[in-house]
Amino acid sequence: MTADAHAAPSPELNFDTLPPEVQRLKEEAREFAQDIVAPRVQELDRAPAEDFDWDVVRRGHEIGLTRAAVPSDHGGLGVGMLGVAVALEEVAAVCPGTALVFGATMLGQAPLLLSGDPRLQARYLPLFSGDEPVLACNAVTEEDAGCDLIIPANAVHARNVMTARRDGDSYVLTGRKRFITNARFAAFASVFANMEGSPGASGLTSFIVPLDLPGVVRGPVADKMGYRACLGSELEFTEVRVPAENMIGGEGEGMAINMAQSNMARAAVAGISTGVARGALRQAVDWAGERVQGGLPLHRHQFTAAKLADMSAKVDAARLLYLHAANTVDTQLPPPVYEPAVAKLFADRAAIEVADAAMSLVGARGYLRSYGVEKMLRDAYGTRVYEGTPEVLALAVTESLYTEDDAE
Repeated sequence: MTADAHAAPSPELNFDTLPPEVQRLKEEAREFAQDIVAPRVQELDRAPAEDFDWDVVRRGHEIGLTRAAVPSDHGGLGVGMLGVAVALEEVAAVCPGTALVFGATMLGQAPLLLSGDPRLQARYLPLFSGDEPVLACNAVTEEDAGCDLIIPANAVHARNVMTARRDGDSYVLTGRKRFITNARFAAFASVFANMEGSPGASGLTSFIVPLDLPGVVRGPVADKMGYRACLGSELEFTEVRVPAENMIGGEGEGMAINMAQSNMARAAVAGISTGVARGALRQAVDWAGERVQGGLPLHRHQFTAAKLADMSAKVDAARLLYLHAANTVDTQLPPPVYEPAVAKLFADRAAIEVADAAMSLVGARGYLRSYGVEKMLRDAYGTRVYEGTPEVLALAVTESLYTEDDAE
């Protein structure tokens, strides 16, 4: 059994030449990040936890960041996960919190994209092509259930999961979700609830829930260590009646949908981590080119050169992994497990290691908030805790290594 026997080969991607529509979005995202986001980075980071810059979101919406994954026949850009991941790297190199506002919206759209339900898609996806930005969110995590909702073998052990029960032509949802990015302002959430009477999360089911329905309460915003440009908050549901037609798939199919959307999203999150690493590398390169020690620029010293070379290699390797993962997501159904998990596992670690090395190279100034290096280090830990911790990703990767290929 070889490591590549977990999936059929996907069409080759030319890593030197992206598809024209992806290259165009990449360039627009880089310009947006440099011209609009960069001047506000310190302000966004130091603002109170509840503050949210709608103007930044509006400017990103203008270039299509809220609808990049939406098919063109629903008013989107239709650039797939490859385009999403490439664009998010550009934004994350300046501010990963801003990147996550758009990434979380894509995750809220994911069950709709996976559903193949033309009625639901026609109702909700065109919302993102209007003049004003619309955000979405994905409500999975709960107070006592996080990883148990994405590991099928653990589902029965999940505790205190939001419940759903059928009542006529509606489902009634009750429970609370935590750490939900965009929940404060999202128009709708893709919500995962367990069918009443099913042990743990063994009856997990997916719903599209407009957040203006009676019984929905948007809870307090979390005061986070990093990613402060995006807001994470709670959603409380008390006897919320959701039309039966808003169910994605069927009853009990939520675990499969949740796993599929995670596999989609991990490629994009790896793009965000790569952006964090790239931003930290750029700060280190700039500093090592200006700072003189022992009569030489810092980068001329062998130990510093070795650090910079290692940092640069990690950034490039992370990028190649997420590009490959995103391409497999765009060309395989269902979305593959192995490639996105490996890409995120590596890129998350690269972000932390590169940001840490940048802090070491810049020294005392790196510890000052005005230089921005400490922000990159704080932000680097963000992607480690969403869309799969290293431990969850390790299980996904290892399971793929031991799963027999269908063709064998």
